Amino acid sequence: MGSAGRTRRAALLVVPPIVALLLTALCVLGYLLCGAMGIPLRLRLPLPFRVLGLLVLAVGFGVYIWLWRYRSPADILVSTYVSWTKILRGVPREKPAERSEPLVVTGPHRHVRHPLYAAAMLLVAGWWLLLDYTVLLVLAASMFLWFNFVVAPFEERELAALFGREYEAYAKRTPRFVPSLRRRAGTDAVSGPPV
Repeated sequence: MGSAGRTRRAALLVVPPIVALLLTALCVLGYLLCGAMGIPLRLRLPLPFRVLGLLVLAVGFGVYIWLWRYRSPADILVSTYVSWTKILRGVPREKPAERSEPLVVTGPHRHVRHPLYAAAMLLVAGWWLLLDYTVLLVLAASMFLWFNFVVAPFEERELAALFGREYEAYAKRTPRFVPSLRRRAGTDAVSGPPV
């Protein structure tokens, strides 16, 4: 088995449990925070909010399905694993390591730079609205802070180092998590290679 095969196997074995552990830790922290601040476990949201939760869940799942047309879940896990190992080993961002996929600017990436993170936040927010557990609201807020201030900035610096001006131009015209309602001039001609 080659180096790429070992990396792929390690990614598939390591990333899902770490993500599950991180989400569990954030849920426990949210539960403890709610208890310490005297926030009720349920806010007794009215029925329209619960129905809205179904709509938000549908959008979140839809974004994932759309994303997987352009990047397979396995490829996403591999790039996540490679980025994590680069951080832990202190490898310079410029070094491609085994992250060799092209820059994706089509599909959901045409509208937001981080559709995976946006969909994850939508799913947690949708579950909060549907189930009305305050800890899920805290989890959604925690995920937003984590993605916005830790993960996305690192990943964007890494992508800028790997793809240079091409990524910088893409980042200037494409919002991070929330699509712009304004039509962006010149974006119809931009497609780029899918991953």
